[in-house]
Amino acid sequence: MQVVAHEPSSLEGVLVQVEVDIRRGIPGVDLVGLAAGAVRESRERVRAAVRNSGFDFPQDRVLINLAPADLPKEGSAYDLPIALAVLGAAGSLPDPGEAFLALGELRLDGSVRPVRGVLPAVAAARGAGIGRYFVPAENAPEARALGAGAVYPMARLDEAVALLALARSGAAPDAAPLSPSARPRAPEAGDFAELRGQARLRRALEIAAAGGHNVLLCGPPGSGKTMAARRFPGLLPDLREETAVSVAALYSISGLLASEGRLELRPPFRAPHHSASLEGMIGGGRPLRPGEISLAHGGVLFLDEASEFRADVLQSLREPLEEGRVSIVRAGSASRFPADCQVILAANPCPCGNLGRRGKACLCSAQDIRRHRRKMGGPLLDRIDIRVPVEPTPARELLGPPGEPSEALRRRVEAAAFLQEERYRGLGLARNARLRPEQIESFCRLDEHAARAFEVAVDRLSLSSRACHSIMKVARTIADLEDRGDIGEEEVLEAVQHRRFGDDEALWPD
Repeated sequence: MQVVAHEPSSLEGVLVQVEVDIRRGIPGVDLVGLAAGAVRESRERVRAAVRNSGFDFPQDRVLINLAPADLPKEGSAYDLPIALAVLGAAGSLPDPGEAFLALGELRLDGSVRPVRGVLPAVAAARGAGIGRYFVPAENAPEARALGAGAVYPMARLDEAVALLALARSGAAPDAAPLSPSARPRAPEAGDFAELRGQARLRRALEIAAAGGHNVLLCGPPGSGKTMAARRFPGLLPDLREETAVSVAALYSISGLLASEGRLELRPPFRAPHHSASLEGMIGGGRPLRPGEISLAHGGVLFLDEASEFRADVLQSLREPLEEGRVSIVRAGSASRFPADCQVILAANPCPCGNLGRRGKACLCSAQDIRRHRRKMGGPLLDRIDIRVPVEPTPARELLGPPGEPSEALRRRVEAAAFLQEERYRGLGLARNARLRPEQIESFCRLDEHAARAFEVAVDRLSLSSRACHSIMKVARTIADLEDRGDIGEEEVLEAVQHRRFGDDEALWPD
């Protein structure tokens, strides 16, 4: 009997062969293959579950090998495959004839508990040519989300006999695969029409949504930063199915996937508290779990009160923002999770929030203000394409008519996004923000007037090379929103205005 388990050491994970040898000797169970504590404890859980399910546990020496032997194994999902492999080796279960995937945690009474990481396990098994998946009943919708293979759900271990006989006959359970869902997520409940005034903020977020650019919102408390950021996902197009599968796999590994196991086509929105740890943001722990920046893959990572986050947590975002993935290196292993998301930072101009605010007095010392600004640091800010100074909305605008609704903004964003997808088809990117330096010259062509305006802006603001590339990518997005081929002077000047806040010290309120 060929039983296969899965170790979620990264997004794809590794398939693990569960091998059992029963030989004469003092009764006992030996488990080899770099098994961690929860896996070693499965020996006693499996023994009790097998007996309480009406089967005889072998009264001989049982050797269980988890291959590859040099890969650390963690978690309780090995209970079910170990139990099935032992019963198969003892002749208590029919051999279905082909390799199959099994996942599940066993209780002592033989019932099967749900586990994490079923969706990536099914994806890995499907990639290896395995088409039969034995999973806990609660995880069955998740296992069917990919719409491939035969899923055999079980609530108890004693159901394995009937299910394995069903698999041996070639029959498949009568259950249709789930279709992708386009239901909106909770953060999209608000509409941009509720954001009165703030024309510059609305325009900047429209450009950011169209091109996949990162954003910094800086302004006093109550000026609308959080309100605008939480409505931002409503401007984004639906995820492509490939990205939706990756997002679902990340949530499955984290144990956050919805119980119905559907593929969500709406981009995720993550807003961690400013007390988040480095592992919580980037990923890590034992067993390994993706962090907030990976859970925001394909969507938005919103850091409200960004200056209150620990400096090391903020600086850890620099490489993921550049590469679109996270690499977690441990002794003897390296795991990678995708992290291609948009980051929105919202911050006050000073600790008290009154710096530069009309009619208010700032009580912060110069040292407090410098420390506050230094928290985010130049290297991180240099990776933020769009910076927006936000001021409180005047009373006459608050009482005025509602702004343009999210639906109208989203239609323009989707049109610009479609242009980019067609332009970059086959190049491994979908948005202007992901253009590599060597590609900018080909796709961000400036006319004569635009080139002259660009040179003047770079000289006056003393911009870095990364800042220059950022301006050209934002200008490319603005031209896409206007459905223009080449980039003109107006696009360059607007891109400079969206970029210069924070680079030009005169724009920091003093």
